[in-house]
Amino acid sequence: MRLLNLIDSERQTEGIMERKLHEAAMKGSVTSLLELLQEDPLLLDRIIAACIADTPLHIAVMLGHIDFAKQVLSRRPELASESDSKGSSPLHLASAKGYEELVKELLLIDSEICLSRDQNGRTPLQIATIKGRVTILSELIRVKPESTRVLTDRGETILHLCVKHNRLASLQLLVGSIQEDELLNWKDHDGNTILHLAVARKQIEAIQFLLTTTRVEVNVLNANGSTALDVLQQSSRDLRDTEIKESLRGAGALRARDMHFVSRDYVPTEVPQIAKPLVSQKSILKPQVLLQRKSPPRIHAIYMVFWKYLENQEEWLKKAECSKVVASLITTIAFQDVVNPRGCARQDDTPLDPKLTMGTIGVVAEVIMWTEIPSVGLTSV
Repeated sequence: MRLLNLIDSERQTEGIMERKLHEAAMKGSVTSLLELLQEDPLLLDRIIAACIADTPLHIAVMLGHIDFAKQVLSRRPELASESDSKGSSPLHLASAKGYEELVKELLLIDSEICLSRDQNGRTPLQIATIKGRVTILSELIRVKPESTRVLTDRGETILHLCVKHNRLASLQLLVGSIQEDELLNWKDHDGNTILHLAVARKQIEAIQFLLTTTRVEVNVLNANGSTALDVLQQSSRDLRDTEIKESLRGAGALRARDMHFVSRDYVPTEVPQIAKPLVSQKSILKPQVLLQRKSPPRIHAIYMVFWKYLENQEEWLKKAECSKVVASLITTIAFQDVVNPRGCARQDDTPLDPKLTMGTIGVVAEVIMWTEIPSVGLTSV
């Protein structure tokens, strides 16, 4: 019984000391901290062992008590890598708050914390980017440049975050520091580059900065096959549209429908529902059926080429833009065979074969149906 009472007394004493330490951290009182540590040298060790969510260091950093935080770090530097209840390290908090001196102190102890993620999957650099802490960004990149290549859970770079949160100064700093075309033209999970996002949000200054001072690619397609210019055309209209359009056009921007080929930069893992074929393969005349209908040789040759595309629907969809050009050619030649069959001008009154004529028109109709694939705009911006 006496032993139990002694244990209870020790626990009560420890609890009192921890509460006093918490109060000292809230006030940023270095004097109180030193007195408590003199009275109980193992106080900080018990804090670490007890897995307390909000350590005195987290509290001091959050409130900007720099001297208090330095005293704690000088005695127990391992606290720099501890996470609070939200998975945030002291560096996450210092970066969010913009405490440059604390950030430098924490980085001196352990620069690997730059790569740690909180419960939302964000690194200190990503948080500083979202908050627009330009000086913090500069320090984090200087110490840990590889942290710029860490993506968010949505496949976004820190440049995407700059645009999403309208942080132009951060964008300018990062572009100047990174100097990597790969990040400039990186696509998130929706296939959107930073130019797609800037145009969707109509951030004129960011757009002009990207177009005039970087090597951003202006005709990249997103997951829905839209260029930056397509995104502008599909967005709600306002007074900024004309200026943005002129800037994009001046940089060589095109609509996807005007491009001579479909970009191979982005190949979606699955075809969006809206972009699936309007007719099934079964409803398309096969070459054998066409032969049975005694089609003219030229029409049959054209149809064989067309069928080759249809054998692989996914590949056909990737070349949807090209198909419109092909369809125009097929239509012209097909109708010419209706009017002037067998490759020559009609100079007699021989009546046309109705079956042959309707069969040819049927080919043309199916070609036209296959070219009417709706355009799709920006997703999840």
